[in-house]
Amino acid sequence: MARGGGLGRDFRWLWAAYSVSAFGTRLSFDAFPLIAVLVLHVGPTEVSALAATGLAVGAAVAVPLGPWVEFRPKRPVMITMDLVRCAALLTVPAAYALDLLTFPQLLLVSVIVAVADIAFTAASGACLKSLVPPEHLVAANGRFEATTWTTTMLGPPLGGAAIGLFGPVTTLLTDAASYLLSAAGIRAIGGKEPHLVRTASPTPPTKPAGPTDPAEPTDPAMPATPAGPPHPAMPTDPAGPARPTEPAKPTEATAPAIPAPPMTPARSSQPTQPTQGTAGTDGTDGTDGTDGTDGTDGTDGTQGNAPRPTPAPRLRPGDLLDGWRYLLRDPALRPLFLNTVLVNALIMAPAPLLVILMVGQLGFAPWQYGLAFALPCAGGLIGSRLSRRLVARHGHHKVIRIAGTLRVCWPLGLAFIGPGPAGLVLVMVVELGLITCISIYNPVLTTQRLTRTPPDRVVRTLTAWSVTGKLTTAAMTALWGLLAALTTPRAAIAAAGVLLLATPLFLLSYRRPPEPPLPRDHQDRQNPQPLPKS
Repeated sequence: MARGGGLGRDFRWLWAAYSVSAFGTRLSFDAFPLIAVLVLHVGPTEVSALAATGLAVGAAVAVPLGPWVEFRPKRPVMITMDLVRCAALLTVPAAYALDLLTFPQLLLVSVIVAVADIAFTAASGACLKSLVPPEHLVAANGRFEATTWTTTMLGPPLGGAAIGLFGPVTTLLTDAASYLLSAAGIRAIGGKEPHLVRTASPTPPTKPAGPTDPAEPTDPAMPATPAGPPHPAMPTDPAGPARPTEPAKPTEATAPAIPAPPMTPARSSQPTQPTQGTAGTDGTDGTDGTDGTDGTDGTDGTQGNAPRPTPAPRLRPGDLLDGWRYLLRDPALRPLFLNTVLVNALIMAPAPLLVILMVGQLGFAPWQYGLAFALPCAGGLIGSRLSRRLVARHGHHKVIRIAGTLRVCWPLGLAFIGPGPAGLVLVMVVELGLITCISIYNPVLTTQRLTRTPPDRVVRTLTAWSVTGKLTTAAMTALWGLLAALTTPRAAIAAAGVLLLATPLFLLSYRRPPEPPLPRDHQDRQNPQPLPKS
């Protein structure tokens, strides 16, 4: 895989696919609301419903996708989700050209894209874990984080210019094309994927362990792509790399010295041999002489007594909640999960109110508003470069706690924005500090999340994380809109900033994850038994 300190060819293809997809997403930033206002002439209620419906309904529909994707090859799922998003987005320019575009169509497309985003993000996290060695995971996540902030800095201004020159649906065409290129990049990844088999539910270790190497690496979750990028001004924690759907969204938006709990992935190159009385791959039950012992059952043209791949386990009702169960039982992931979901929601909820405050009440021009949130994205490049060095020097535990605390100290400053150049500079300083801290925190969090998750639960865990984040953000956005209506936008922004200051309390319970038990043969070497007396 990675030779000479590199990340390998397969990772470069995955990174390239993510980069082009991320740029397409950022280029079409806020495309749906703009089309709804400029083409369909809807009001603020419909625009808010468009944003909330895509998140909420898409997250709810995506719940059963995690268990379904878990035991299937991840790259075909990622390619399929790219093609689904491409096809869904292309229906909007087509309907616009035929003068048939309607608001319900925009709602439906936003839901389809949100569902595909969640499935892609979860599958991409598992794919990244299988491609990158543990010692290079923080570096890989740092590259995804840097790509996220670079495209967030460049995409929205270029997208706005393209809409002004070529029309409101131009950026959707570019976004659809980026999904095709992303699918091609994933298709170029070589090698075979490991085939996972279902194992008994692991119990997360709870006994404290001794100190670990501060530089110890961790597994990442690939940066992911949400149904729509978060407000550029409101970066959040990642949900893992997949199409940059979750990058800037302090959303979704992830150390390797701690191996995952014992899970036994079985590669397709080592298929299992069916025995009489077990279910055959052709749907028979193995009791009528077609169990593979007479040569009549092979589905690949080989003799029935040849080894055959294990079929994907059937979806069980309990699988739908497995991701949440694992997150809430694991003593290391639980505080990170609760902290990240709450912080992301409190950062994103006031985003629409900032538009009202800056553009509507303080008189900033739209280009000034965009500039105030585009330039600070340079902090994302700085932070993503620092994350690996900080982990090597101080360890992932300290980096998560310090960066996770510092990132919530900035948003309260947005409640003190005033008119004129001074107000613009204040926004840029606050956003620069916020984005720099987030871009340090995100790669380490993503790595920890995947490292702590067993191979056969990665997709379900990432899906649960993403679904919870999207539903919480949608609910908090609606609640903060009501709060602003009862008070003022500035008061609602200040309330979110004050509540954010309390979120580091979750990180106080984050401890160094316990080490898993040593293998039996290693224990025997550590504690040799005395030889019997002759």
